[in-house]
Amino acid sequence: MLVDRAKITIISGRGGNGSVSFRREPFVPEGGPDGGDGGNGGNVVFLADRDLRTLMDFRYKRKYQAENGQNGMKKKCYGKRGQDLIIKVPVGTMVFDAETGHLMHDLKEAGDSFIAAKGGRGGKGNVHFKNSVRQAPNFAEAGTPGKEREVILELKMIADVGLVGFPNVGKSSLLAVATNAKPKIENYHFTTIDPNLGVVQFDDSEFIMADIAGIIEGAHQGAGLGLRFLKHIERTRVLIHVIDVSGSEGRDPKDDFDKIMEELSSYSEKLSKKPMIVAANKIDLIDEDDPKYLEFLDYIKSKGYDVYPICAPINHGVKELMYAAKRALDTAPDDVLEDYEMFDFEADEAKGEEYRKVNVRKVDGVFILEGEQLQKIFESTNLNDMGSLRYLFKYIEQSGAIKDMKLLGLEEGDTVKIDDFEFEYFDEY
Repeated sequence: MLVDRAKITIISGRGGNGSVSFRREPFVPEGGPDGGDGGNGGNVVFLADRDLRTLMDFRYKRKYQAENGQNGMKKKCYGKRGQDLIIKVPVGTMVFDAETGHLMHDLKEAGDSFIAAKGGRGGKGNVHFKNSVRQAPNFAEAGTPGKEREVILELKMIADVGLVGFPNVGKSSLLAVATNAKPKIENYHFTTIDPNLGVVQFDDSEFIMADIAGIIEGAHQGAGLGLRFLKHIERTRVLIHVIDVSGSEGRDPKDDFDKIMEELSSYSEKLSKKPMIVAANKIDLIDEDDPKYLEFLDYIKSKGYDVYPICAPINHGVKELMYAAKRALDTAPDDVLEDYEMFDFEADEAKGEEYRKVNVRKVDGVFILEGEQLQKIFESTNLNDMGSLRYLFKYIEQSGAIKDMKLLGLEEGDTVKIDDFEFEYFDEY
């Protein structure tokens, strides 16, 4: 079963915390700081793998998390960087941000990759906070958290030529005789469940051909599995429209042609304008001098399309059809997908400023400070060490929180609260 859509949660690794450590050596009673930095968290990376054909694995596992960075250690030892999480997906997978619906990346070629969620940054160890005044900093920087987001994976098959047409017109038989594919072929009165791919080989070249599972009337509105099928045509450069000219299903070939063209144009005007060849299949069931068949030929040619009579099961006319498809490919424009609004990675990075922002509110005369990075720094602050407290207060000042509190009426002696810790504000801080 082809699973071509999945929604998953990805989480990059958290950065490791910096270390608070001091040298302990013989005959050096008061060694200086030697706390190392924390390691960066691992990234979440998507990679296009040619050996994958479906998004089935993502139906059962929905959460993917990269490795966290290791905390820093003594003797200036850096924490180990978190290992990147490589998520392999089929070639042709498009990755969308679930929140905005914007396209993050289109993995069109084998080996294509991109970072969907960057790991958190490792915190600095106390060795970085030593200066001429503060000789023994008793604090370090906390690592930043990783990113968590939901993404939607959507697979659109990569093929040069797509076979379209109503169910049971012979698309699977044509694919089987023209390529190395082995689709299940029966005299169904309903459509093939999944698209199938095969390679058409020539003496010095080849191209990929896909049997786009049968489209029915109303497919562009979701009838049957139409929307799932139609989206796989978007990447093809040339279409072969297979029509049962014998009318063995009780339908008129001209009506079949018009209805399929209507479904293509209703789904996307670009689909109906792709280079197209018409394959008049099941020619063995009629007389080629049949007036209805001749009328069909004139009708299709009046629309500007070439017609190739074939009988797919016995390989009649298939070679000529494939050569025509190859000629059409040689002059066909490159695949251009529908326009998508692209995900703004720079703006997403800027959201990290929210992590560093300190929010201020006043409740019953008490000024309350809140913020993710502030909380991290507070948790790593040694409240019994003046140097550590000064670092905390300096961060608060640089964040603009002092200015914000003064706009709310902050005066000397007022109470400021971080988490469960309260202190009085004085300008000398």
